[in-house]
Amino acid sequence: QVQLVESGGGLVQPGGSLRLSCAASGFTFSRYTMTWYRQAPGKERELVATISSGSNTNYADAVKGRFTISRDNAKNTMYLQMNSLKPEDTAVYYCYRPFTASWGQGTQVTVSS
Repeated sequence: QVQLVESGGGLVQPGGSLRLSCAASGFTFSRYTMTWYRQAPGKERELVATISSGSNTNYADAVKGRFTISRDNAKNTMYLQMNSLKPEDTAVYYCYRPFTASWGQGTQVTVSS
């Protein structure tokens, strides 16, 4: 049974940083592409970043240069390092496994002074 559990969200001031984690279980984590999505209030869910099994990465234009996606296959965990946060980054952030269309429960990130 695939399980994805996000953590690390919270309240941060503009310009600050947060690191999100996604702990995966129920499958061979190292073999699969993983992604981060986010959904802001009143908006559709949007792709933030993707990391392949070979650690190739892609980013949405809105976060390029500020966010870094990574993975630790030994820990079955994916990360999203978020720097230079802006109020428009406020959203619920979700971990997603495309192969089985599996979602985590999400973690709230709020950027506000």
